[in-house]
Amino acid sequence: PSIEFLELMGVVKENGSDQTPFPPVKIIDEDLVFYGIQAPKEIFDRYRYLLKVSDACNWSSDQNNVSLSTLMKMKIFEAKFCLHEKKKQRELKESWARWTACLQGQPITAVNYFGEKVALYYLWLGWYTYLLIPPAVIGLIVFLYGLAFFNTSPLKEVCESDTVMCPLCDKRCKVWMLSETCTYAKVTLLFDNNGTVLFAMFMAIWEELILQIVNNVNCEPRKYKHSYLRSTLVLICVTIMILVIIGLTHALVVFRVIAAVLLAEGSWEFLSTHSNSGAMMLGALFHYVIIIVMTRKTRSFAETERSFTIKMFTFQFFTYFSSLIYVAFFLGINGHPGGYVRIAGRWRLEECHPSGCLTDLFIQMAIIMVLKQTISNVFEFTGRWFSRWLKRRRTKKLQRKCGHCYHKDDTMDSGSELCESCKLRDWLSNYRLNDVDSFSLFNEFLEMIQFSFTTIFVAAFPLAPLLALLNNIIEIRLDAIKMVTLERRLVPKKTNDIVWIDVLEAIGVLAVIANGLVIGVSSDFIPRLVYRYLYGPCANGTATDTCMEGYINNTLSIAYVNDQNIHNEFSASQMETPSGMNASYCYKDHRNDEDYSLTPQFWLILAVRFAFVILFEHVLVICKFIAAWFIPSAPMEVKNDKLFDKLNRLKEEL
Repeated sequence: PSIEFLELMGVVKENGSDQTPFPPVKIIDEDLVFYGIQAPKEIFDRYRYLLKVSDACNWSSDQNNVSLSTLMKMKIFEAKFCLHEKKKQRELKESWARWTACLQGQPITAVNYFGEKVALYYLWLGWYTYLLIPPAVIGLIVFLYGLAFFNTSPLKEVCESDTVMCPLCDKRCKVWMLSETCTYAKVTLLFDNNGTVLFAMFMAIWEELILQIVNNVNCEPRKYKHSYLRSTLVLICVTIMILVIIGLTHALVVFRVIAAVLLAEGSWEFLSTHSNSGAMMLGALFHYVIIIVMTRKTRSFAETERSFTIKMFTFQFFTYFSSLIYVAFFLGINGHPGGYVRIAGRWRLEECHPSGCLTDLFIQMAIIMVLKQTISNVFEFTGRWFSRWLKRRRTKKLQRKCGHCYHKDDTMDSGSELCESCKLRDWLSNYRLNDVDSFSLFNEFLEMIQFSFTTIFVAAFPLAPLLALLNNIIEIRLDAIKMVTLERRLVPKKTNDIVWIDVLEAIGVLAVIANGLVIGVSSDFIPRLVYRYLYGPCANGTATDTCMEGYINNTLSIAYVNDQNIHNEFSASQMETPSGMNASYCYKDHRNDEDYSLTPQFWLILAVRFAFVILFEHVLVICKFIAAWFIPSAPMEVKNDKLFDKLNRLKEEL
């Protein structure tokens, strides 16, 4: 039986109406007993009116349905669901739930068949997808803009260098030539270039457009009850879960370090040579597994949707971004030759490539985003399809509708009667569909965690909006086909806003902070800027080619073989080159060649980094405030529709 129908009886009785629902219909089919409850059209009209004028914007029809829920927990009832309307299903298949409609807008009026909450979600998702087109194009341009730097001095210095670098790991790793990383340096330039700064600023302002259609409309909610005991327990549980996730992040760091050592000491020459890259890839896959496991385990925390939203966002954020935060801001802090930072005094921490750590962040985000979107969509759709197929296999084949009911099905209203045989056929077909609940739509919102990837750390991954755009085009059709053909009908619910509005605004703030730190702290944008204007050939008047000539050598420090600490750190076999033993080797850092102390240039770059972050964030916050003021909080059409609807209801009452 439909939740709405059960609620209607209570509403009618309370208001003293003389309309009575049709008596429940009981149909027995072998081991299944169906009870169908239907109400006259007048009751639906009254129900819709009460929903429209109600001030309880977050009212849910589940709340007064205690007795049926109790019976379901006792296994007396197996399922409860609204019946699909065949005519509406066909309309939705033609206008929405088909692949040929990929490039069309969302038929919101038709989607309202599932309720305001679903319609508003797809309205936002369609608007979000539409607005992904500009950042997708600009991000691709920024990515390809890096090709213009392939013939510049810094890249040539790497590709044509004869500099010998210190070993990247203990025991098996040997010294290596800087020119071996030419391809890696080219990849880095594709996203770590001057266009990245402007793109990050554009994305911060772009978020205000995304929030335009979901901003909250004024509404007086019903009162909530507060329990200090429950709040304390929730706080403890949330703290424990966050600590678990932080612990998993530390485990991921240890995993990458140990994996790099094991790969370097392995018998496969290819993996031994590329141990750091292999460890990075394995770390990204391990991080993806953590995401899958942790997002499954945290789904038991909900009693109300808004409370569930805040908790899930907290867990999702820490799960998705804890490892990325490590790669972006802490990877590469590993000391210097003769004084490396080690875990438990044994395993040496990873160090960044001479071109910077941003490529590691780029690769990790790409792996997680592609795997999450691809695998989630495949499993979600095929799982629903297989479940429906399995139910069909377990139950007998449905008989065809009789000619009378078949003709009636095309023209009838939802309240028209079918014969008992055809009614059983209709109920069985709905019963075989996959179950839905109050959080089915929430799970769809949860998949839009990709919004975080298109904003947070977008400076390191300018292709994120393009991947999100392609995913959304497919995601909308998959969800439409799933909701119309594979799932039971959602109970239509009223809403005035999207429950994720606060989360989206929080992501906007975090994106400004994260991108400022990525550009200022993680990328080589600031060191290149400082070198160009203070240390480069243009600054001292010795320029013969470009202002960046000599930049790579300026970022390297020297370690001498006669230093006892170097002898303790590396074996003689590790330090040998094809031409014999060198007197000195290089590593990336700004340190004194004699005592490894940090140079004044290091402290100057650090000061400029933080100054840039503060300036970047303040400028973007001002731009966001201006954009929020300039762009209306809700579309004028929506505001005017509400205004005239309110006026019409007032005239009707008068």
